[in-house]
Parts: sequence; C-alpha cells; structure tokens
Amino acid sequence: MTHAPENLYIPAKKNPGRLEVICGSMFSGKTEELMRRLRRAEFAKQTVLTIKHLVDSRAHHQCILSHDGQERSAHPVDNTPQGIRKILTLASHSIDVVGIDELQFFPKEIIPIISTLIEQGKRVIVAGLDLDFRGEPFGIIPTIMALADSVTKLNAICSNCGKHSHFSQRIVNGEPARYDDPLMLVGAAETYEPRCRSCFVINKVPEKGVSHAA
Repeated sequence: MTHAPENLYIPAKKNPGRLEVICGSMFSGKTEELMRRLRRAEFAKQTVLTIKHLVDSRAHHQCILSHDGQERSAHPVDNTPQGIRKILTLASHSIDVVGIDELQFFPKEIIPIISTLIEQGKRVIVAGLDLDFRGEPFGIIPTIMALADSVTKLNAICSNCGKHSHFSQRIVNGEPARYDDPLMLVGAAETYEPRCRSCFVINKVPEKGVSHAA
C-alpha cells in the first residue's frame, strides 16, 4: 500500500463564497425573492451590488422591477465582452453580495465571471427563468443550477385552472405562440401567462416528411 507524502498539503480556499439560484416561471416571484434576500443582506450591514440585463426595459434602465411593482436600483449590463467584464469591476473588494436578475438573457461568458466572484468570497444570488416560452431549458440556467450551492424553484398559479404553474405561456394575438417564434421577447401580463403542465400549449410546426396521420 502506498501512502501520500506526509508533507502533502492542499490548502483550503479562504472564505469561499456561494451561489444561490432562484428560478421558475413568469409571475412566480423570482425578482421579489431576489430583492428580499438582497434587502436582508443590507439589514445585516453587508454591501450589495445589483446587476440587471440591459434587454429588460420594463422599468427605468437603472432599476430592476418586479411584477408586483417593487423597484430596486441596479447596474445595467449588456452581452458584450466589455459589459460582462464590467461586473468584475463593479464588484470591488468592498462588495459582499452580488445579485443578478434575468440571468437567462446573459451568454455563457458570464459563468466564469460568477465563478470568479465566488472564489473572491462573495455571495452571488441570481434569478432567472428556468424554461423558455417553448417549455425548454433556458440558456445558461441549467448549467448555473448544476453549479449552485442552493436552488429555489418557485411556482406561479396557472391562469387557466389555478393549479401550480411552472410554464410561461406566450400569447400572440390571443393565441399561443408558435414554436418557431423568436426566443427573446420581454413582456408581462400582456404577453405571458403562467400555465400548469396540463394547460400549457405550444404550436409546433410539423417536421418535413413526418406524417401525423393515424
């Protein structure tokens, strides 16, 4: 039997941070929960940085907005390399907690940025849609969920039947959106409805050469 050298020592990371993910459908309270955790951190005398994606124009560019009308000041960031790196600049040594809303809109390049923040000992809290309007995993959210220390999945209430909802039904001219519609469309109650698995509908275009006849 071989033994490891007695002088072999692997130092532990000093004060490692953590990653918390808040996900769910539209109207499930993701942004409200993010705001709640950030407020609690501030009550604990911690310094908080809030990031939002620039694509979300439902409120003033300098705020994140929940569906129940709450607002919180935030730094807007776009998907350019300069925009993504800006997060590290904003998250100076004095920052204890970093909150990021609408994470599903960010590219995969933000993942190493988040990892760096955690290695710096920061608590990172992110919120985003886990499923897109097609009912499929949304962007980088599955990867972030796998890397997280904790995942909180929230449910809304189905607008059709009142059951627990975890799908975001996109509505176009009063009808369910088509599968091949553009992926990104920022909106609220005028564009999306929370739906349960039974009530969720997506109009798929039949594949060429595939017959659906009985």
